[in-house]
Amino acid sequence: MKRALVTGVTGQDGLYLCEALLAKGYEVYGLIRGQNNPKRELVSSIVPDVKLLTGDLTDFSSLIRALRQSDPDEVYNLAAISYVAYSWENAQLTADVTGKGVLNMLEAVRLHAGDEPGRIRFYQASSSEMFGKVQEVPQKETTLLWPRSPYGVAKVFGHYMTINYRESYGMHASSGILFNHESPRRGKEFVTRKVSQAVARIKLGLQSDVTLGNLDAKRDWGFAGDYVEAMWLMLQQPQADDYVVCTGQTHSIRELLDVAFACVGIDDWSPYVRQDPRFMRPAEVDMLIGDASKARRQLGWEPKVDFRRLVELMVENDLREQSALR
Repeated sequence: MKRALVTGVTGQDGLYLCEALLAKGYEVYGLIRGQNNPKRELVSSIVPDVKLLTGDLTDFSSLIRALRQSDPDEVYNLAAISYVAYSWENAQLTADVTGKGVLNMLEAVRLHAGDEPGRIRFYQASSSEMFGKVQEVPQKETTLLWPRSPYGVAKVFGHYMTINYRESYGMHASSGILFNHESPRRGKEFVTRKVSQAVARIKLGLQSDVTLGNLDAKRDWGFAGDYVEAMWLMLQQPQADDYVVCTGQTHSIRELLDVAFACVGIDDWSPYVRQDPRFMRPAEVDMLIGDASKARRQLGWEPKVDFRRLVELMVENDLREQSALR
């Protein structure tokens, strides 16, 4: 039985990945921050077979302890301060967790592996936000990185540190450059979930409108459940490498609103949507669209859930949740 250690286990990716690994017969350990983490119960209810360990990417000793307890064959580093808008409010904490936290995890894995640097296979959750001010369309593994947020900058640090450990120490360390991926488990602060929840509440008469920022921003949105399969496939390869994971299709916030409101029978969403400069980014990333041909060719990976179905899944979920709260 293979063993895996997953950081960021409380997030949507962590939950989907743990489900997938358990289904494949893994013994799964999840790193969770703090004994009284409010999401601990959520993890235990969705993936009760995951063994939870307490640790923090900023606490090196806790990472060493978690590795000794789990002695994993694979480590998936998904933990980060991942809300881009927040990264401007607390750039230093974002750098410590999302950037330097990757270095801490890599070094802990290297030390635990000892004389067998490739014994533990390592996955780093890189991000399309690293492309920022995009230098070519679509973006691929070789595209110049030009991050436009403290979050993006921190992710670039972690990405290059993963490459450096692979090249310097012979570690089996891969990065998945994941484009936006959503699900019903997405945090309510993210725009996709903010929209799906608001649409459900508007339909049920629980709120009158939703306030957003830039409606013209475009993203390459996929389903988180599809993307965790790509993470696993990367660590099954004989050689470590970096892969863009995306759908190759781009949609604007306006298109997101079109599909979400159509799910509840509303064709004209303009009376229900307001814009506020407070929700505009200081430096916007206007157009992100990826090229996943390398992942398709070398991993045999393909996304299964398209944009429309993804939005429908999220709205349907929020309709059920909000109805139950009435």
